[in-house]
Amino acid sequence: MQNDKYYMQLALIEARKGEGRTSPNPCVGAVIVKGGRIVSRGYHKRAGTPHAEVNAINKAAESLVGSTIYVTLEPCNHTGKTPPCTQSIVDNGISRVVVGMNDPNPLVDGSGIAFLRENKIEVVTGVLRDECGEIINPFIKHITQGIPWTIMKGGISLDGKINYLKGESGWITGKQSLNEVHKIRHKVDAILIGSETVRIDNPSLTTRIRGFEGKDPVRVVIDTHLNLPLGSSVFHIESEAPTWVFCSVDAPEEKKAALRERGVAVTTVNSSPGGVALKQVMVALGKADVCSVLVEGGARLHGSFLKEKLYDSACLFFAPIFAGDDGVSLVTGYRTHGRSSATRLTDVSYKRLGDDMMVAGRFQYAE
Repeated sequence: MQNDKYYMQLALIEARKGEGRTSPNPCVGAVIVKGGRIVSRGYHKRAGTPHAEVNAINKAAESLVGSTIYVTLEPCNHTGKTPPCTQSIVDNGISRVVVGMNDPNPLVDGSGIAFLRENKIEVVTGVLRDECGEIINPFIKHITQGIPWTIMKGGISLDGKINYLKGESGWITGKQSLNEVHKIRHKVDAILIGSETVRIDNPSLTTRIRGFEGKDPVRVVIDTHLNLPLGSSVFHIESEAPTWVFCSVDAPEEKKAALRERGVAVTTVNSSPGGVALKQVMVALGKADVCSVLVEGGARLHGSFLKEKLYDSACLFFAPIFAGDDGVSLVTGYRTHGRSSATRLTDVSYKRLGDDMMVAGRFQYAE
């Protein structure tokens, strides 16, 4: 069992190589061991291409008869854009399969394991299950609930402010935090911001990582009444990733047409007291195979997501700065009545980034 954990750790390293590239599929890694030696490794590189198991099998330079394959997620047993991985395992004489976690996809969900056992292959399941599940949280939520895994992001002073003066841009965190944000952008399917953030910061919302070719996520803008200037940077970016705008049903038709002429996708949803119906936005993103969304603000949008309990996790960057009374808080429009009713983060981790500190965790909402 100890060796199984060791090799599964190596399979997890392989899986992470595909982060940001495989959606709407999960990132999966595989390691093949024979006679106590690693004979091949592989990972899923992109949706529509061979899965991790097949990549590892195809890379092997020797017979795999009698070998063990370690795979972070249950091998598929159905034909989609690629043939079933279970059949490749059987055909190559692999005698033992160690699985990190069962596939929550209803098309699989235990059928791959059952098929392997029916073909006299030993299957061990649940090795480093939590770790294997952690790296595919967006896939799990999307395949089971139809909506994306949603992450709150914020750069904050020690007194909880995201700028120094309301209505004006003001950088809080340092360069190492910025670089970490771009790494997160590379991994997610979409970035979502509100119109006020566009108006104040005029961001490009692209991925820029020094020495690395990052993937631009889809840019999603909430602009209830389509009041943003057509000259905003998010509407004029040369990128493979599109820009999508969500507005209310009563937004002016001429403004919708003007955006569409610029290649921007415009989707109307119902209005809500805070702007637009965010749950409808999430459903629409899920239907478009967006599995993960990074919400970068502003404060009112963060408050609305919290009120509707739409956040799954957070990555918050604290700088050793006091911004003062004139700054805007990370969250506005959200209230709690005490510790027992407060929303909190669990499974919290901390990462030092120069003088800054990243605090990450999962949301836990009060009943």
